[in-house]
Amino acid sequence: MDINEKQKTAIQHIHGPALVLAGAGSGKTRTVTCRIAHLLQMGVSPREILALTFTNKAAKEMSARIQSLQDTYVLTTTFHSLGAKILRESIHHLGYRSQFTIYDEDDSEKILKRSLEDLDIKQDKAFLKTIRAKISLAKNQLLSPEDPAFSEKQEEFPDPFVRIYTQYQKRLKEANAVDFDDLLFLSVKLLKENASVRSLYQNRWLFLLIDEYQDTNFAQYTLAKILTEKHQNLFAVGDPDQSIYSWRGALVQNILNFQEDFPGASIITLDENYRSTNRILRAANAVIAHNKSRYEKELWSAKGEGEKIGIYLGQNEKKEALFIVEKIEEICLQSHINFADVAILYRTNAQSRALEDVLLQKSFPYTIIGGLSFYQRKEIKDILAYLRLFVSPSDPVAFARTINVPKRGIGAKAVQNLLQESSQRSIPILHLVKQLAFDPPQNLSIKLSQKQRAGLQKYAESFQHLQAHWNKEESIPGIIQEVIKEFSYDAYLQEDPDTYRDRKENVEALVAKASEWQEEATSPSLHAFLEEVSLNASIDRPQESSIKLMTLHNGKGLEFSVVCIIGLEEDILPHASAKPYPSQLEEERRLFYVGMTRAKRFLFLSAAAERYLWGSSKRMTPSRFLLEIPKEYTEEYTPSFGSKTFASTSRAEKDFLFQEGDWVLHQEFGKGMVQKAYHTSYGATYDVYFTEHSIERSLVAKYAKLEPFSSFS
Repeated sequence: MDINEKQKTAIQHIHGPALVLAGAGSGKTRTVTCRIAHLLQMGVSPREILALTFTNKAAKEMSARIQSLQDTYVLTTTFHSLGAKILRESIHHLGYRSQFTIYDEDDSEKILKRSLEDLDIKQDKAFLKTIRAKISLAKNQLLSPEDPAFSEKQEEFPDPFVRIYTQYQKRLKEANAVDFDDLLFLSVKLLKENASVRSLYQNRWLFLLIDEYQDTNFAQYTLAKILTEKHQNLFAVGDPDQSIYSWRGALVQNILNFQEDFPGASIITLDENYRSTNRILRAANAVIAHNKSRYEKELWSAKGEGEKIGIYLGQNEKKEALFIVEKIEEICLQSHINFADVAILYRTNAQSRALEDVLLQKSFPYTIIGGLSFYQRKEIKDILAYLRLFVSPSDPVAFARTINVPKRGIGAKAVQNLLQESSQRSIPILHLVKQLAFDPPQNLSIKLSQKQRAGLQKYAESFQHLQAHWNKEESIPGIIQEVIKEFSYDAYLQEDPDTYRDRKENVEALVAKASEWQEEATSPSLHAFLEEVSLNASIDRPQESSIKLMTLHNGKGLEFSVVCIIGLEEDILPHASAKPYPSQLEEERRLFYVGMTRAKRFLFLSAAAERYLWGSSKRMTPSRFLLEIPKEYTEEYTPSFGSKTFASTSRAEKDFLFQEGDWVLHQEFGKGMVQKAYHTSYGATYDVYFTEHSIERSLVAKYAKLEPFSSFS
């Protein structure tokens, strides 16, 4: 097998802790499996080796590779499966029976509801979700209900959290059940508290390998620390530059502190990349070098220089999407690349909408990886159903979908009875609802409770308000926003805090679509708009040989000949929620780095000067990450990519030489981007982000002597 010298060093490492810093595309899996094969060849028993991964798929792939090399079985499993194995054998020490049940999320939620009822605590969906998430967070931090640390964490775990957590664990134990987080939480608890059990597992597995070590959370890290406490034979493989899952509890500090946790550890860096060309790698190296929390490494490749990285600025998200799709078509034709080897990456799911519209217009096959097509997402189908019922009051499917969104106490049986009554009376269902709400017929066969009648009345009133708004405005984006307002749809989305942000962005993307469509349509009408989006939603797209659309997070671990990353603007990438926090800003940069290193041959980066965000069209500022790419590795497809394109064209305030989005040059700090222009007692003042130093400074114009930096470079 063809291996390089650094891989060979890692493979031949036997005793003591070792950290393999495996850069993107550096043959990490090959190195891990060959190292296991080497241990077996030296006479180590397969029963003494344990390999841990994060997904069942990765575990199966690694196991298959080991068997192909040595024709033997080595326990290759996920952290949670290992926890289940330990608990099956030893959970009786914690007072459970060995035949315990592992509850899924639905079962866990039911137990939590019962716990809240026990404590006479009122609950709604949002509160339930919040408490469930906090219990998961506590367990991943290895905090038991009786832990005194909760008294110091009141802000993170406010009352009555501890009472709820205590009752929840009591209910689980009574049912002889554990939830998913317990598989690690209870395993660690068992190993910490019982010396004989701890010794049993420490002596069973003498060689522990962990893949993707940068993604471990505190519980996983602690489990690994305990298991290797005696022999110290931990072989950890990972890359802090690809740590992008802090929102799942992953701690990049676990890999950064490896030498402190395991004194005398060997550090082996795999920096030869087998995936990408050198221009892509050097650009990625230049970007990630701006992060402070990392190990230094420079990826390189024997694949040659390769093509320059294409950079494009569109006037808006539609122009951006059109360029990207046309560039993909051109590259695939010229270089004989199949659509299946092309990926378009973005920060948030809502960004797929403009791309999908262009791909559908061109009849190009595409597949959404890790999510639904834009027009198949629940929130989009909900809003469109309201609009369909508005223009077609006889639509039974639209009525059934919307009558309980949000909940109005109209159960399935009541819905069926209402539709049946509508059919028998030969009147549209929406008209029947209005009759029942305001002037119920005498011979009505349906019996409604007071709550149901109140719900129908509010439902009917909202449609009347929609009609009044439409008569006044006849604006398609306006009517969508009115639906959101009248039917309290935003409050409905907020009931699930985990998905709220993504779903809200999707709804805003639908408003943007409506706005674009109304501007461009020859004879715009709500009927025609609904017809187009219905056709888009129903087109049957083949799954094979299709362009892949996905978030940057979903792209990790994949590779493509052609990669396009869109939406490279401040507040999108880096995301607005991350910008105030240095650690989160570094993770956003790592996310971009991960996206860049997915590309094998061609990489295109794009941005829009204007984008529809938060309910209106916004002027955008280019991402600081674009500025961190040296010009010699790029080719600009937009001559006016620099400050004049992005910056506000208005110069009403004559004493401001620069505006937000302008590039400037400072004698000490180098090139930077104006974040804000404002007045202070000293006169015109600028907040400037300086890319070479990754710092932001507030500078008074008359002292700073800023000069214009005329182009993107």
